[in-house]
This record gives sequence, C-alpha cells and structure tokens, in this order.
Amino acid sequence: MRVLVVEDDPDLAEYASAVLRRHDNVTVEMTFNGRMALESFHTRGADILITDIELPGMTGIELATSIRLTDPDMPVAMMTAHASVDYAVSALRNQIDEFLVKPVSAAEFRSTLLRLIELRTARNAAAVRSVVLAIGAHPDDVEIGVGGLLAAHRAAGDSVVILTLCRGDRGGSGEHRQHESLAAAELIGARLFLEDLEDTKISPADPTVSIIERIVDEVGPSVVYTHSQHDRHQDHRAVHHAASVATRRVPTLACFQSPSATVDFHPNRFVPIDGYTDTKLALLACFATQSGIRDYLEPGFVLATARYWSRFGGGTSCEPLEVIRDTRGLIGSGAAEPSRSSRAHAELVTSVAEEVIS
Repeated sequence: MRVLVVEDDPDLAEYASAVLRRHDNVTVEMTFNGRMALESFHTRGADILITDIELPGMTGIELATSIRLTDPDMPVAMMTAHASVDYAVSALRNQIDEFLVKPVSAAEFRSTLLRLIELRTARNAAAVRSVVLAIGAHPDDVEIGVGGLLAAHRAAGDSVVILTLCRGDRGGSGEHRQHESLAAAELIGARLFLEDLEDTKISPADPTVSIIERIVDEVGPSVVYTHSQHDRHQDHRAVHHAASVATRRVPTLACFQSPSATVDFHPNRFVPIDGYTDTKLALLACFATQSGIRDYLEPGFVLATARYWSRFGGGTSCEPLEVIRDTRGLIGSGAAEPSRSSRAHAELVTSVAEEVIS
C-alpha cells in the first residue's frame, strides 16, 4: 500500500511517516501542502490518503475531493487540531473515512492505518466483481450445464443473471416450470429473466438476438455462458448463434454441455466445482416436474458426468466449457493509454477472472 501523508507541520509529518513506515508492505510519500500532494498523486499514485484538514493553498477536504474525482475508492483519514462539531460534520458530509484529533498517538496512527488498509482491500475486491450472464433455451438448461460454476461465481461475490428464452411448454406446464426457474434462481441469489419464445421454434435471428442484446445492455456482463453449436436440439443451436451475435462486445463467451450435445462438443476448459456439487443438485431438484422424465437430472448421472470431466481439469468434479472468445487481454487496444489506476484495476480483474474461469 502506498500512503500519501499531507501535513504542513514538518515535525508532525516526520512523526506520522515514521510510525506508518513500521508497518510491513507500506510505503509513505510525505508532502507539505495540498498542491504538492495532488501533483504527487497524479504522478506516482497512492492507495490511501492521510491529510491535515488545514493546508496551505487548499484544504484537506478539497484535496480529498479532487483525488476522488480520479479514484472514487480512495480511503481518507482527516487530521485536525480543532475537535469541533463543525469539523466533524464537514468531514462526514464529504465522506471522510477516519477523523483524527491531534495530538495523535502512535497506536492510533497504526490502528487507523490498519482500518484504511482493510477498507482499500475491500473496495478493490468489490470493484472487480464480475457480472455473469447464463443464457439457456429452456428452464433447467443453464443449471444442468453450469449450475456448479454459477454457484462458485456467487460464492466469489459475482452477480449472476440467468436468461431463459422460453418456458418449456413442450416439457410440461409453462407456469410450473416458471415457478421452478424462479426457485432455482432464488437458491443461489441469481437474477432471472424468463422470456416467452415458442418452445422448439426459437429463431437464431430476431427476436432472439434483440432479447439477448436488451439483457446485455441492462446488466453489462463480462462473462457469458450459453449453449454450444454442437447440439442435436434446434433451440440450443439457435440460442448459440443468437448469443454469439448479441454478446459480441462481451469479453468472454463460453459454451456449456447439454445432455443433447453431440460428439463434436470439444471442451477446452474444465472448471473444478468441488464444494458446489451439492448446490448444483439442489438447483436441479427445483425442477421437480422433470423428475423421472429426464434421467440426466438424476443425481447419480450428474455426479458421474462431473467426475468424468475431472480427469481433465483436476479435483473430483468439473464442468466442461468450449471457450469461444476470451479477449480480456485485447480490451482497450487502440484506445487512449489507460491511467495507472485503470491498468492496476484491469490487471486485478483479469487475475480474479482467471482464477474463477480457469
């Protein structure tokens, strides 16, 4: 963590710097006025700001406001020798995270630094959460294909959106299957969009493409899972082709295996779902109207399939994916040079995504 300390009293600045430097993995940049601090931030960056409220040239609150125009997540501690209600109210109105009254003890400096480090870490983690969109032709399609992976995404803090394009009237009551879909989505805290396209007659063009584009525009996914083109079911193939067009600007597109997938389904990524197989079985159990009709929903069959794919991906259970597009490394090519904070954020996004997807 790089800590920017702004204090116009040289003795206090040196004292604060010495205390903060005792913490492992912390570097301290010391400046004596707001203008110097702002220049240092724009030149070398910072993760945490600790500043006096009264500074030459600009106030600490004005400095914090300027920095947060570039880095809205910057944790800020404000120091003052005047422990008045007005100062405290002003700091709170400007969303200052910590308020320190001088003289500040070494122990208080250290405890404040630890809280700011925790806050920065939490905000960094929150900033890189992904929005995952799983697109299926019928109720239970995405739960069969990537139910374990969706549970893993939710456990990692990602938002999960499920788009089901028809209600599966050919496989039972559309109303019943609607309630089953809602129950499955609720089980993992996913958002569900359930459309009304005609079962077995889903088009690979409009209105399917337009529906998917509308959902993509609304939720802004960074990862999309959908059907493979290597499938005997015409609806699955149609959804694959429509999704390929409608999600063309989404960085990652991967295809899951359906029970009707053909031998041409060739996965190139095998995602361990150890720890999430019980959740996957619970998701599939939500679709009670299909029990006894479709043997591939039986727990033994589901677990055996996941166990088979683990021979390629490790662990004891895996879900296979055909990764069609993964262009995260190409995002921004030809655009303006990103800032230091943008590059760091992008690197963190990539590393977290690779841990989940790989």
